[in-house]
Amino acid sequence: MRTMKPLADCPAEVWRAVRGVLTDIDDTLTGEAGIAPAALSALGHLREAGVPVIAITGRPAGWSEPFAMAWPVRGIVAENGGVLLHRDGARLCSEFSQDDATRAANFARLQACAREIVATVPDARLARDSAGRLTDIAIDHAEFATLDDDAIAAVCDLMRAHGLVATVSSIHVNGWIGEHSKWSAAHWAVPRLTGLDFDAREWVYVGDSTNDQLMFERVPLSVGVANIARFLPMLAHPPAYVTEAARGDGFAEVARALLASRGGVPAGAVRPGA
Repeated sequence: MRTMKPLADCPAEVWRAVRGVLTDIDDTLTGEAGIAPAALSALGHLREAGVPVIAITGRPAGWSEPFAMAWPVRGIVAENGGVLLHRDGARLCSEFSQDDATRAANFARLQACAREIVATVPDARLARDSAGRLTDIAIDHAEFATLDDDAIAAVCDLMRAHGLVATVSSIHVNGWIGEHSKWSAAHWAVPRLTGLDFDAREWVYVGDSTNDQLMFERVPLSVGVANIARFLPMLAHPPAYVTEAARGDGFAEVARALLASRGGVPAGAVRPGA
């Protein structure tokens, strides 16, 4: 297993090759009170510099819709690659990785799995944002409820027994049916929203948990915000670098390093807490 290096050790020439930013949302851009001010400021500076940012999250489409409209991002891929949300002028556009018939059949299977989990795993409950989910299910383990490691493992086992993909984010256990993932989301969203072919060597990925592991493994310039420390024992593929600060302040560190390498925005323009 590779050892994470401090973000400050990332060479300037590596940053100069970066064309855009892919990022998780929960506990990467956000804190307890929503998006961190430093992260929102950083997103604005990145947009001003012409750097595209695409968020890829396990959060549901319904939860993500207002942020796809309000935040200075090209778009948000919700439900771990299931739904792409982006602005078209004043209109919100929604696209899906599966056709209508497949989604309808999968939805019934997902709900059956969710019912069994809630009925058989002690203290398991659906995430509060479940009403906005179109292509997956989520069990709360750290947002408004608490599950221990054994219960989380039991939830994952049941999801897999029902034929679901199961991943653990910083707050939820997510399950879905299909081959889509954060990695497929990048291959889908980058060309769709930027017109560029997706080359993982030209993007930085920022995340904070096991749900980001596939991206940490496959995107050479991957960065964990400092609160990833909680998940390191569970990661076979940690990120290449780690920020000094946690959550949105850590994301601001990434933006600061990227913008400084371009010379167009002062390194101090994106400050923690700004």
